[in-house]
Amino acid sequence: MAFLDVENGKQVHYEHHRGGGARPVVLVHGWGATTQCWDTTLTALLKAGHEVALIDHRACGRSDKDFDDVSIEAIASDVVALVRHLGLREPVLNGWSLGGAVVAAAAAELGDDLRGLVLTGGATPRYTRTEDWPHGGTAADVEGILAGLEADRPTTFRGIAGAVCAKPVGDDVVEGFWLQFMQSGTRSTETMRSLIALDQRDLIGTIRCPVLSLHGTEDAFVAFDGAKAAIPLFRDARLVEFPGVGHAPFVEDAETYLSELLAFVR
Repeated sequence: MAFLDVENGKQVHYEHHRGGGARPVVLVHGWGATTQCWDTTLTALLKAGHEVALIDHRACGRSDKDFDDVSIEAIASDVVALVRHLGLREPVLNGWSLGGAVVAAAAAELGDDLRGLVLTGGATPRYTRTEDWPHGGTAADVEGILAGLEADRPTTFRGIAGAVCAKPVGDDVVEGFWLQFMQSGTRSTETMRSLIALDQRDLIGTIRCPVLSLHGTEDAFVAFDGAKAAIPLFRDARLVEFPGVGHAPFVEDAETYLSELLAFVR
């Protein structure tokens, strides 16, 4: 296993697949998940010859669990550090769910060193609604989930795993998500809490590379109407709708998802 030293002796876990030399892609998972969520996506990218790097968030997967700073900005800084550590040239960043907010922040920092940005059900520019952003849930919704985790972590994560997909995907897939969530540390709740106030509307307007948003119309976690509203805020963005699909288009409609992703990366 490979680890990157990032803060006060703490490490984040990453994978680096050199592939066949085609454009590098960095995959950033969603809140509480692990790099394993990208298994089918990784396989398709490697078959197409792409170099691929994957990273576990702070307090998730095989990364250390006792970070002091588990904010979205801190995780984004880890993504930037990984890109530079590996010497990736003009990569494409792909972030799922909360990972979408992470890669948006990383993209703003990487600037012209980045070739493209993919948002897979991305929680950007906002996760919760405000008076001038009528999309998404409320701060109380987030706090309710986090309170459930504090009281009964296995059962709450089981419920979250069951709500990821809108289409029938089978018990094994749901179990797979649940097992990933159960690898996260208790500090990961603070990462989720940081989404409440996060507002990247100004930030995403500074991203100069092309952006592809892949979003299910029945997403129970990141509002589809928010994904639509975000497109005009980018300089160059396109939204692909996945009808009847929930929060994991790479699982629920893998054929369309991989076709769109590979075409964009090419």
